[in-house]
Amino acid sequence: MNHPQRLRLRATVAFAILVVTSSIAMTPSLRAGASGVSSGSWVDQNVSFSSGSTTIYATFRHPKNAATIVPGVLLIAGSGPTDRNGNSALEPGPVDTLKTLADWLSDDGVASLRYDKLGSGKTGLGPYAFDPASIGLSVYEQESRSALEFLAKEKDVNDHELGVFGHSEGALFALLLATGHAGATPPIHALGLFEPLSLRYLDLITDQVDASLKAQVTSGAITKSLAKTVKKVLNGAVSQLRSKGTVKANLPYGLASILNPSDATFLAQADRFDPAVLAGHVATATRVLLTCSNDDVQVTCDEVSRVADGFTSSSHVDFVHLKGVDHVLKVDASLTGANYTKKLPFSPQLKSDLRTFVAKYLEATK
Repeated sequence: MNHPQRLRLRATVAFAILVVTSSIAMTPSLRAGASGVSSGSWVDQNVSFSSGSTTIYATFRHPKNAATIVPGVLLIAGSGPTDRNGNSALEPGPVDTLKTLADWLSDDGVASLRYDKLGSGKTGLGPYAFDPASIGLSVYEQESRSALEFLAKEKDVNDHELGVFGHSEGALFALLLATGHAGATPPIHALGLFEPLSLRYLDLITDQVDASLKAQVTSGAITKSLAKTVKKVLNGAVSQLRSKGTVKANLPYGLASILNPSDATFLAQADRFDPAVLAGHVATATRVLLTCSNDDVQVTCDEVSRVADGFTSSSHVDFVHLKGVDHVLKVDASLTGANYTKKLPFSPQLKSDLRTFVAKYLEATK
């Protein structure tokens, strides 16, 4: 059975016969070079851990010298079947967003754990293979918590210097961990939200479809009457998801590609959380790195600003506005979303800002 293809932010939506694409602290003395942990002194170790009845497969990057104790960061991937490296079965080649973040972190003296979440990589669907529609939000919450617990117990990781960094949808799970919604966790000192999901899930879907409809009407691709009909069908489906947690099969006008029974349980549960509201519940002692980009066609800076505004005035938030960077953090100003798997450089601006953030904040308060 196929894995449920949850919404890929700024999903592709087809209306009738038309195919339309819409736009989804460490002190300096502990840093690499100063600590004696050079960039060539790290190893990627294949590991696994249990989360409920599922075995999760992961990569633990840590110093080769087991006696070296360093901060640790959990990396959480975005939506769909996206694996530990940030690569998706839906893409024609590697993207490597999370692998690159792990590279940068080890360059700065920080260990990391990145994992194949349920439905991706070696983990696969596990016990849910014959009933993927039963997969809800709690399954992903539990595996992220289990991952953080695994990282905290590693002997070369300082469990008082832990961070959780999430990309895209992964930022929602980072927020759920940081606010205790996923259950009690080891203390989280630093939170990274990279191009994060910034609206309630079904609000995001509605905004995306509305924007696509408006563009098509403007271009003459569809009539105002058809756009009105599609919006009515969408609004009805969203209302049913929110009230009953179900959605009709085979929604017309291509809407079935983003709202379908296989994804209904997850979407209904994820939609209960507004990332901006969750931000207000993050402990003020937690240091936050938040990013948006003017050239991200999946998450807009206006959306991410909602999350920034959600943090309390006493929270410490580094809000980085990237320029000429796409959703997967590569240098790409095409505004197409078509270059994710191309061998483009990752953002040097983000690399520099991440290094500054790590050097200043990824160390528990003494």
